[in-house]
Amino acid sequence: MKDLQDFSLLEHNTFGIDAKCSRYLEYSSVEEAMEIVRALKDDDRPLLLLGEGSNLLLTGDYQGTVISPENRFDVEMVKSDNQADSVYLRCWAGTTFDEVVAYAVEKGYHGMENLSLIPGEVGASAIQNIGAYGAEAKDVISEVQAVEIATGNTLTFKNDDCEYSYRQSKFKHAWKDKYLITSVTYKLSRTFTPKLDYGNIRAKLEEKKIQQPTAQQLRDTVIEIRQEKLPDPKIQGNAGSFFMNPIVSHEKYEQLATEYPMIPHYTIDAQHEKIPAGWMIDKCGWKGRNLGKAGVHSKQALVLVNLGGATGKDILHLCETIRKDVKNKFDIEINPEVNIR
Repeated sequence: MKDLQDFSLLEHNTFGIDAKCSRYLEYSSVEEAMEIVRALKDDDRPLLLLGEGSNLLLTGDYQGTVISPENRFDVEMVKSDNQADSVYLRCWAGTTFDEVVAYAVEKGYHGMENLSLIPGEVGASAIQNIGAYGAEAKDVISEVQAVEIATGNTLTFKNDDCEYSYRQSKFKHAWKDKYLITSVTYKLSRTFTPKLDYGNIRAKLEEKKIQQPTAQQLRDTVIEIRQEKLPDPKIQGNAGSFFMNPIVSHEKYEQLATEYPMIPHYTIDAQHEKIPAGWMIDKCGWKGRNLGKAGVHSKQALVLVNLGGATGKDILHLCETIRKDVKNKFDIEINPEVNIR
């Protein structure tokens, strides 16, 4: 267990913001997580539960305690139902999520391929319901194991308990900062059923003259697409997709399609359409532009970047300016996917 004072969070946020927290606690087991929460005092609060910080914008020093799981690869098969073709992998909360995807593909356990190269740790996947290219974490999450901060007791939540929806879960709302996630169990399949009809996956496969990809080929293709569009946070600070894609009524979509016949959209159901926030930001002229040291990525308008030396407040100012412009142009609110503290 680590217990550090006045701790720099520079290595714990992919935006590269050099903010500090008053106290930093790190647990490497369920028992240490229980010990930590039972020893917390009033002056340790507020609490920030943090992994790699790949979905975080720090707007200043954190005047409280950060609690984080140890970052290590820890994956075990806890159940294999050969008759039902299912495999259950229990993964330590501090395991890098993409390492789990790589492991699963290598072992022939399927369902995660489209989630390749999403930054962050396993614990964050259960909180954020991370997703990309037509897949979401909720599609494969079976259970979430956690320690309740108020009592120090261990609990297990089933998928349905977590109330997952687009980039949302109960951990982000009613359960926010109430539990330390210790592990997540994913339910995967021994049968590979590729999802190819989202984004430009199929077009990229056609470029490679691949008609029926293997799981590894699909993973490699998703990684290639992401690397072409998204900056490496080790080179240029960012948190991936900064904004959620808004879901609007079908009537609102029809109204926009009259003015913008080529507007991209994804049908949610008979009443709702998802409009790419990046497309709207691009139409507002922000792609590749900047406000001081905070900018919009030149290849993907959904990504805000630290051009070097930006503060969290610089990036927040850019965020709010973009939101205002999108609202004025399209009469649609776009909201940050990133956790702003």
